[in-house]
Amino acid sequence: MRAPSGLRPLVAESWQRSARVDPDGLPEVALGDDELDALRRAGPLGTALPVVRRLLLDDARSAGCIVAVTDAAGRLVWVEGARRARSAAEGMGFVAGADWAEEHAGTSAPGTALRLGRPVQIRAEEHYATAVKAFSCTAVPLRDASGRVIGALDLTGDERAVERHTLPLLTATAAAAEAELTLAALRRPVAPTPRPTPTGLDLLGSDTATLRTASGSVRLSERHSEILAVLAAAPAGLAAADLAVAVYGDVQAVTTLRAEVVRLRRVLADHAPDARLTSRPYRLSGIRTDVDSVLSALDRGARLQAVDRYTGPVLPGSASPGVDDLRDRVRSRFREALLADGGVDALQAWARTADGAADEQVLRALLAVLPRRSPRRAGVVAAIEAIDRP
Repeated sequence: MRAPSGLRPLVAESWQRSARVDPDGLPEVALGDDELDALRRAGPLGTALPVVRRLLLDDARSAGCIVAVTDAAGRLVWVEGARRARSAAEGMGFVAGADWAEEHAGTSAPGTALRLGRPVQIRAEEHYATAVKAFSCTAVPLRDASGRVIGALDLTGDERAVERHTLPLLTATAAAAEAELTLAALRRPVAPTPRPTPTGLDLLGSDTATLRTASGSVRLSERHSEILAVLAAAPAGLAAADLAVAVYGDVQAVTTLRAEVVRLRRVLADHAPDARLTSRPYRLSGIRTDVDSVLSALDRGARLQAVDRYTGPVLPGSASPGVDDLRDRVRSRFREALLADGGVDALQAWARTADGAADEQVLRALLAVLPRRSPRRAGVVAAIEAIDRP
């Protein structure tokens, strides 16, 4: 349909965009009752509607008009107002659930306001669809706290719907609704930002270490396992000569150590880019070991949890002096903590490990806290006697 001459430029451009719309048709109902109920109760429109009702509905009824709110797609989510005006508007398909987007219903205040992203007033004959020419309307976009258009606020009726004071009234109501949306966003709990999964290094109970990352795990060589174990236990770092002694037991092995560190850095770059192995001194960062986890549990007093996490000695097959020293330190920390204030469950769990089963002092501490009639006492006594035998 050709646009008549004399139309305002805003309206004429909207008519051109509406050329494929049937001017004699009615908008389709695109939302069912369940969808409408959900939109009215939840989300940004659910927050805005009570403000619109409170500030605009009584004035609209007094003026014989209808108040409507659309979603961002132009579908009418809520329609309320003067009874006679609502009854008349039903004849042009202006009902909850109907699709009033400009590309589907032609030129109208709500559809065109959404298309342009700004307030619009459309008078009777300016409407594109024939059935709507008996009405006039004013609409303003509704935006959430981020500035995104979430719908439109519309006033529809006779010529009173486009009076001079109507647009400021709708603009003020929209501003109040948007302020409520901003307050609601501020009150909403902010989900914590997920922390990246740290690189883990498993040293307990296996002759070689396993490097764990968010993308998977990789088994390291014996020498790389030893270097990382020693450095992980020395957060201040070690000089090249000290690290050579700790790993190889030989201060002359610095050249060999440096070559091995170069290879280890390649492994870390490929599998654990967040980890850092720096020089002068050699220092490791960005990796948390299972030894750290066990000792942390001991420090918190979670003795049983610590024992449960202890899957065996640190790199039990390694003969490196630094690994051997770390192995003994971990074992001693357990003994000290459990002997000081370990409960029966923690002592018993430790006694079932290879380290605890050969520790007479731990076994005697367990025997002391077991009830006299406990059936477990016989096994503990037998274990102590086995240690005492020459």
